[in-house]
Formats: sequence, C-alpha cells, structure tokens
Amino acid sequence: MYNIIMLGIQGSGKGTQAELLSSRLGIPAVSTGNLFRAEIERRTGLGLEIAKYVEAGELIPPAIVDQAISERIAEDDALRGFILDGYPRNIGQAESLTKILEDAGRVLTDVVFIRISDEEAMRRLSGRRVCSNKKCEASYHVEFNPPQKDPNKCDRCGNDLMQRDDDTVDTIKHRLEVYHSETAPLIEFYRRAGVLREVEGEQSIINVETAIVAAIGI
Repeated sequence: MYNIIMLGIQGSGKGTQAELLSSRLGIPAVSTGNLFRAEIERRTGLGLEIAKYVEAGELIPPAIVDQAISERIAEDDALRGFILDGYPRNIGQAESLTKILEDAGRVLTDVVFIRISDEEAMRRLSGRRVCSNKKCEASYHVEFNPPQKDPNKCDRCGNDLMQRDDDTVDTIKHRLEVYHSETAPLIEFYRRAGVLREVEGEQSIINVETAIVAAIGI
C-alpha cells in the first residue's frame, strides 16, 4: 500500500506527477482544491460549510480541512492508498494527518519532494494561461505548451486565454514567501520521520516521473 504526499513549491509539477502516479498505482490523487469544489457541488453538509468561507474570500478553518481530508481518504477507492496534493501545508496539518492515519490504523509511506528553484517556479507560473471559458478551462503555457492555432486563443473552443489572478508576478512572490515560511519546514519534518523522497524537478516530466518511481521503489 502506498499512502503518499506530494510536496514542493508552486509550479514544481506536483499535480501532474500526482496524476501520473495515480494512474500507475491505481489509487486516487486527492487535490484539496478539487476536493473542496466537489463537496460544494454535491451540496453536502461539509460542502455548504466550505462554501461559506469560499464565498466570503476567507481561509477555510484547519478543522474543516482536516475533516474533508479524513473523510476523503476513508472512502472505498482510497482504502488501498492515496496521493495527497496540497495537504498538509504546514506542521500543524502534518500533525493532524499523522493522528488521522493513526486513528485509521494507517501510516504515511512516502513524501515526494519535487525540488525546483524560486526562479524556475516564477518562470513556470508567470507563463501559465487558461481558457476563459468556464466550461473548458484548458491550460497552456506560453513557453512549454503554447496553443497551436493562435497564441491568444484556446485550441479546444476558440475562446480567449487569460492569466489567472494568482499567476501575476506580485502574487507569485507572495505565494513563494508563504511557502517558505509555512510549507518548507515540512521537508525537514518528514526527513526526520524517514519518509522523504527528494527528486530534481527541473527536468522533463517523463524524467521526473522516472525519478519518483525509482525513489518510491515501485
């Protein structure tokens, strides 16, 4: 069984590699953003609670985040393992996850840390573009994955491409500062626990995947 956390700075490719691992291992990749959206769309009690904070532009309280994660990894498809992307974000959440797993009689097997520099993260994030059509939202990158037909239009639906509000230079700088102050300490936390698997992220997607597979020992 593999119970895995994907760890790394924004733009490191955690989400992409989580999905690749999910396909390889046959276990769900659990993104906190997707999880919250699913709960809201299903209008569950938890989803309605989450929606109140999202609509108010406020941070979701740690207890609610922990509850959402706890319930998700207890679902049938996650009983054989899971891959967490975007959680935990700090030491407090890491300690909560440890208790959640202990209560369920489970253990964390691997924390995959994809290492890239701040400069590379800035280059990757500032070049991201998404389709403005909410029903499409295809993702592109001006350097790595540009649209093939028109540099300003979506290949799928033809709508305009836009830069996300959280991908502007000033916003990215703030996100990197938050990462270094809150999330980076998790690297040493999990290194001491003996579950950290560190890989170089400034290489091709295929090479990063190969490095992760080797580090985990699949």
